[in-house]
Amino acid sequence: MSDRASRAATRPRARPAATAKPTAATLVTERDRALLAFVAEHRVVLAGHVQELLGVSQSVAYRRLGALTANGLVEHARVLQGEPGWYQVTRAGLAMIESELPPPRLDLRCYKHDIGVAWLWLAASRGAFGAVQRIVSEREMRSRDGVRQGPHRVRASPGERAPEMGGDDHEPPFGVRLGGVGPGGLTRLHYPDLLLISPREERIAVELELSAKGRRRLETILAGYGAEPRVSAVLYLAEKAAIRREIRASATRLGISHLVHVQPFAWAPAGRAARTPARSRDPAAIAGTAATRSRGPATSAGASVPRLSEPRLSERDALVR
Repeated sequence: MSDRASRAATRPRARPAATAKPTAATLVTERDRALLAFVAEHRVVLAGHVQELLGVSQSVAYRRLGALTANGLVEHARVLQGEPGWYQVTRAGLAMIESELPPPRLDLRCYKHDIGVAWLWLAASRGAFGAVQRIVSEREMRSRDGVRQGPHRVRASPGERAPEMGGDDHEPPFGVRLGGVGPGGLTRLHYPDLLLISPREERIAVELELSAKGRRRLETILAGYGAEPRVSAVLYLAEKAAIRREIRASATRLGISHLVHVQPFAWAPAGRAARTPARSRDPAAIAGTAATRSRGPATSAGASVPRLSEPRLSERDALVR
């Protein structure tokens, strides 16, 4: 066998997505709609996410996902060795829940990051960051601001386009201006991975940093946050201590240490419970120093689960007292 043939034989292949369309006999429950809405918010999700979302067993999570896949509402693929298969919403699934979001496009370079963001969404939804009125995903922010999605714009800031048509005229745009212009003379924007909106309408940007940004790019983003009055705080979750130190140092150089909060982020082994901050009495998650750790999402579906440490903030850093 030639080297090329050998490589082709061992190259991981994506499982073909189901092409069956929903029939009149298909029963899509309200629970299924909630599941589709969750999948639509993210570029990719795992069965472990669904298990946590619905509070069901592994077998039930796979059964619900299997039914949605068979009816063409989500698609399933597995191409990364040693990683579980993932699920994405299809156009039919978006139409089923009347979503205006575009079909997701996954950049494999950001696969681990996207999986982590989905776990953070779930953690925020159960109060790990305190009382939250609304959680806005990056996909929703871009869609509402009228920014076209692209496979190479998962987290990049340079060249991102300014709001065009679309979105709610009564809601302020989500994009953070970075100063200057990009291609075509359009304003450069940056979008956080998640935006938490508190009951008092405060906006808390959440950034998951699994890899280091260059100092210039990082400080451009931080300066954008510092100049954005609509953002009350920025929570950075970083896996490596060196990245956490650099974020803190950059925030100090820019004089916005009061705005930027940095916490460790870690992955718990598959099948074991993660640890996250307990629900805080404050509406703002990062406001409480009294938050204690509690058991987080456990999964036996072969997925990694994030673990967040206790917030390390002083009493004066509370967004809401």
